[in-house]
Amino acid sequence: MKDPPDAIYTYFHMHPSRIAELLQPFLHDANDQRLPLACPELSKGTNDALYKYISTYIDILLRWNARINLTAIRNEEEIVTRHFGESFFAARHLFPDAHVGTAPQACPERSRRDCAAEPSSAVRLADLGSGAGFPGLPIKLWAPDIALTLIESNHKKATFLREVVRALTLTEIDIMNVRAETITLTFDVVTFRAVEGFADALHVARTLLAPAGRLALLISSSQLPTAQSALPDIVWRAPIPIPQSQSRQLLVGCLS
Repeated sequence: MKDPPDAIYTYFHMHPSRIAELLQPFLHDANDQRLPLACPELSKGTNDALYKYISTYIDILLRWNARINLTAIRNEEEIVTRHFGESFFAARHLFPDAHVGTAPQACPERSRRDCAAEPSSAVRLADLGSGAGFPGLPIKLWAPDIALTLIESNHKKATFLREVVRALTLTEIDIMNVRAETITLTFDVVTFRAVEGFADALHVARTLLAPAGRLALLISSSQLPTAQSALPDIVWRAPIPIPQSQSRQLLVGCLS
């Protein structure tokens, strides 16, 4: 992983150890004693680069958030936990073996139905209604070999995403400034988080799935019944509670 440029973003800096501490609950299960990504003893150079990416990302997000509404969260530590933590939590369940070092929470089942595909350069992931880039960009940081598409119809938000990608010097990322309904491409994994019109977004996400594709939703528990009933050809795994939240869930399903 290359270091992002130091350049012009100096508005915010959080010590790497603090970022690691804040991310720890999202990257480590109490019953899993293996070292998670955020442990400083594991691939220290890689982790330091990751924390530098996160700091630079937050710099840009805070600057742009003063001009356009990207997130209601203004506190830096909450940005780490609520945005990056939740996104990395999804990433490690989607791609348990993607990052350098011992992978946490590796899924014992290996069938497509159980959503345990291995990451590779062939994996195409689309983040629907990407907004401020969550969860898509943190998933890319976790699994750098994926080909990421960020779908964002708002022109200003799409411009923000391009700035983040440029500043972090990330590759194999396509930012589509269009309505998702107009896209004819399909993807191996489709994610979305906070989108308007949840039921409609589910159906749009389904049209973007390739055969045997996976759909990963970061949603509230109140949205679970809608998600589980709206798409009859999706086989859903049991929802996984997101740490430090009473209602947030990760729901992953595969085309049957």
